Amino acid sequence: MIINKTNLSIMNTGFKTAFRNAFSGVEQTYLRITTVIPSSTLIETYGWMKQTSGMREWIGERFVKNLDSEAYQLKNKKYEETVAVIRDAISDDQYGTYTPAIAMMGENAARLPEELIYQEALPGGFTSKCYDGQYFFDTDHPVVDAAGVEQSVSNMQAGSSAPWYLLCTNRSLKPFIYQDREKAELIIKDSPETSDDVFNRDEFRYGTRARGAAGYGFWQMAFGSKAVLDTANFDAAYLAMMQFKRDGGKPLGVVPNLLVCGPSNMKKADEILNLQRLSNGSDNPNYKKVETLVVPWLP
Repeated sequence: MIINKTNLSIMNTGFKTAFRNAFSGVEQTYLRITTVIPSSTLIETYGWMKQTSGMREWIGERFVKNLDSEAYQLKNKKYEETVAVIRDAISDDQYGTYTPAIAMMGENAARLPEELIYQEALPGGFTSKCYDGQYFFDTDHPVVDAAGVEQSVSNMQAGSSAPWYLLCTNRSLKPFIYQDREKAELIIKDSPETSDDVFNRDEFRYGTRARGAAGYGFWQMAFGSKAVLDTANFDAAYLAMMQFKRDGGKPLGVVPNLLVCGPSNMKKADEILNLQRLSNGSDNPNYKKVETLVVPWLP
């Protein structure tokens, strides 16, 4: 192929199509547990999280809940992937062999939020802080009871087994946040006249970039466990979430609806939630109590 502006434009249109089709073809399961929040700056501040304790009877003047001086913040990070197409491959009409590489870039870009949620936010919840200054999964979240006394509330089980997570995902803010600063796009450096890559290395560069961050919503919408996934531990986690209260002692009304685990816990999750009969022949009280999401990113 003669390398000129017209032919490069035709080739790049094909690459862009491959990128877009691959991107849109990825199933993004992270959206089941994540609220996507548009971002417009380097760091977003979520001071309102400590203010959402629920409605109260209006007696006298409004009760104003001030922003916390140490509000939860998320800093956006930048991500990239780049491939080089050899100029000789274009001249020899072999550029089609690079189409799968461009398509894989589209897939990888679509999976970036998925990886950040499942590989960083979920397992990192045991060691990363959320809006109340405690780890997202912790034993001592501070909650003020009806008498005005601060109590410690747990949303985790300790242990050494592969972690699993019980979540409530039907509220306006899901347990996890993906902060979307800049969506991924295909960037092309294809000018043979002005590109240093073409001049110095005889290759055309194709890249993608995105900016964003993964973080945490309300800890009350999630329960993390490193204990063995069995009926007793599942029941304890389910009950704990239903008993969560807001400041002031009023129930939050949380009802878990999704169990997230990795492949190593898949069989145990099926036995707890998807068998109608127990091994002794009696009805399974947990049958279809919550949905199951098995994630290959998790252990």
